[in-house]
Amino acid sequence: MKLYISENPAAKSADISRRIAADDMILTSSLPTTAGSRMLKGYMSLFGAEVLTRLDNAGFTLAGKANVGEFAVDLLGETSYFGAVETDGKLSNAAAELLKAGEVSAVITLDVNGYPRRAAAQNGLISLKPTYGTVSRFGVIPAACSGDTVSIMANDTAAVSEIFAVIAGHDDKDGTSHPEAVCETAKTAAVPIKRIALPVNLTEGTNEDVKGKLAAFTASAEAAGIEVVKVESDIIAVSNIAWNILMSAEVCNNVSRYDGVKYGYRAENFSGIDELYTNSRTEAFGELIKSVIIFGSETLSADKYNKQYDKALRIRRLIVEAFAELFSEYDAVLLPACSALSYGEEIRADKYAVYTENRFTAPASITGLPAVVCGSVQLIGRAFSDGSLLAAAAKITESEGK
Repeated sequence: MKLYISENPAAKSADISRRIAADDMILTSSLPTTAGSRMLKGYMSLFGAEVLTRLDNAGFTLAGKANVGEFAVDLLGETSYFGAVETDGKLSNAAAELLKAGEVSAVITLDVNGYPRRAAAQNGLISLKPTYGTVSRFGVIPAACSGDTVSIMANDTAAVSEIFAVIAGHDDKDGTSHPEAVCETAKTAAVPIKRIALPVNLTEGTNEDVKGKLAAFTASAEAAGIEVVKVESDIIAVSNIAWNILMSAEVCNNVSRYDGVKYGYRAENFSGIDELYTNSRTEAFGELIKSVIIFGSETLSADKYNKQYDKALRIRRLIVEAFAELFSEYDAVLLPACSALSYGEEIRADKYAVYTENRFTAPASITGLPAVVCGSVQLIGRAFSDGSLLAAAAKITESEGK
């Protein structure tokens, strides 16, 4: 079971409260960055990510790079070229296992298709996917750029809040970065969470364990003085259909740079440039990424662009509007983060299960809204309500302990 792809030996003497890890989608100049792919095995970047620079300046020490699924699009990391992480015969996640083992106080992750939120929910951890644009994406391996969000996973809300306060902020090197004043707003609990909407139709397909977590969270929230109201939302329920189209198109476009010429894996046997491209990509990419590339290529083709890609963009706008309508009455939306608290053989045997399992994480991914996983469920808030979501998570966690 490989948790670290590469380690920093000097970090072993660092105080655990200042020791962090980064998943292997985050670039470092001192350690290899692989994106969990054979394509980038041993790749050394010439520069590091902005988030790690900020953490280093704040006194945190990088312990190493956590194993991650190929380009972070899978369930929990099972497609990593370096092997899946398993505990007691169940699929697990490297970042979560590092936290549970007390190796680090937090892990910096890249939320492409929801894996950090699923991992946090299944392991009883806290995860924050910040509002898109509040944390710099400079120095991350691009996958689905309109949704990729540098996120945080830790054992408690205090650790997540501390890290978020350090890494959130404007960065001139990131064209999607919000102004500093807006990023500062996201760090505060300006609007308390008092009413939460629970779209019951989005809980369909979850097992009894997850339903139990939703019920327990609802009870704790109400004990903390937060009202939870059941609602319906057909538009938000189709988020993953639109997100799968947009994500596949963007991943397809971004991985086109890996052609075996300038860097990355190069096939040994080829005749001509076309065969070099084909053989290198065929040999280096895993099955899920290949399917994403094929689906993305078809989506962006001349005869499918308007029917699929452009329509998905229009649906994204409708989903944003549906959330806005909910936020006119409620302060947050409660959703499961996954269909089960562990994945058995049936879902692991389905190599494309993530295309349906991401129905719980896609709503926050496609809209760029912040999401906090707490109590094995997730809370999605309006843009820049990150601090309010963390405060609510801390309050509800405190209520659960009473």
